[in-house]
Amino acid sequence: MKIFSATLILAASALLAGAADPGTGNWPMWGGTPDRNMISNMKGIPTEWDVETKKNIKWVATLGSQTYGNPVVSDGVVLVGTNNEAVKDPKIKGDKGVMMAFRESDGEFMYQIVSDKLAAGRVNDWPFQGVASAPLVENGTGWYVNNRAEVVAFEVKTGKILWKYDMMEEVGAHPHNLANCSPVAHGDLLFIHTSNGQDESHVNIPSPRAPSIIALNKKTGKLVWEDNSVEDRILHGQWASPAVGEIGGVVQVVSPQGDGWVRGYEAMTGKKLWEFDSNPKDSVWPKTRNEVISTPIIGGNVVYIANGQDPEHGEGPGHLYAIDATKRGDITESGRIWHYDKIRRSISTGALHEGILYYADFSGFLHAIDAKTGQNHWTYDMLAAMWGSPMIIDGKIYLGDEDGDVVVLQTGKEMKLIAEMNMGSSVYCTPVPANGTLYIANRNQLYAIAGK
Repeated sequence: MKIFSATLILAASALLAGAADPGTGNWPMWGGTPDRNMISNMKGIPTEWDVETKKNIKWVATLGSQTYGNPVVSDGVVLVGTNNEAVKDPKIKGDKGVMMAFRESDGEFMYQIVSDKLAAGRVNDWPFQGVASAPLVENGTGWYVNNRAEVVAFEVKTGKILWKYDMMEEVGAHPHNLANCSPVAHGDLLFIHTSNGQDESHVNIPSPRAPSIIALNKKTGKLVWEDNSVEDRILHGQWASPAVGEIGGVVQVVSPQGDGWVRGYEAMTGKKLWEFDSNPKDSVWPKTRNEVISTPIIGGNVVYIANGQDPEHGEGPGHLYAIDATKRGDITESGRIWHYDKIRRSISTGALHEGILYYADFSGFLHAIDAKTGQNHWTYDMLAAMWGSPMIIDGKIYLGDEDGDVVVLQTGKEMKLIAEMNMGSSVYCTPVPANGTLYIANRNQLYAIAGK
């Protein structure tokens, strides 16, 4: 169903959804900018620190016992999705989804937004996973998806809830294991994946008519458009997040979906422009066919994205593509610029910098790939699984792994290790730069890292 108005189209026509300045201040969303490219021009971020001696550690804040929500920094507030095991409020007990807010200057706890677990349990809302969505912040308002598949709009300074949109109630979504989309916006529209997926049998799709992607008016929470191209072909779940960028003169929402296809939509109307199958035609789920959990990045007219599977499925072959998103229709063949098959399954997002694409896979390898040709420059072995993504800050790559190690590598055609530090426990999130400080969340702590 498509619901839109000429007013919304005109309101957005003067805005560009390409990469904003990735450089110097806040980090207001997953990926920093709507194109989701994991780069920052920020200067002065340390390349070495020590969590035991507190070298270059500005402050440390306690999170829940498991943290998958990547930090967002805006308006003097640091926001992180986690669970309730830290018990910030003794009146709130038990397993909950929690969005925590800390004061940027000193890490002082400010407030939390708490959501109860869904009654169905792990089929919709896996125990102790908390909130895995990274908020989007614009002009003092934040939006995120909680563990109940509700889109939540709130005041960033106070945590006051402005509105909620229940995707289970409103569009019939049936999230599998967890709802976790990190929102992106263009003009007055907010773009969200519904996390619609399988039931506990891993065979049935309880809500085959529910959309995979929706657009809401970000001021009112009203539905503007929706699309259900996947229908009942969901392989498992739908845990990716969309990206937005101007491609070939058209502002597009790029949406990785649960059938292993990536689709591009006209942002303001929801008109489907193209679709791309990220798997070989002879692939078979779950042995050789993958879903898409990674967030795409947009570089010019090109979309870069890898496929993979739920980490519980383990390691396996993956596929990484450069896609010409100016094409229309089924562009699996016509839109393929290159295909890189030396990557393993990935749930990470890429970083494109000076003609080189840096992409991590779940098996622990970071690949440096020529963005035009798809040829490998080098591969670095982290020796542990990677859930997060490479972040490029001032020409250096920051990347964490499940063993808690964070490496700093030099960008370029030659691999050079600068430093390696351990954060004390697993790093599932991506390092985030904001206002001269680096933020790294491990399983249960948030570190603010800054030079003297």
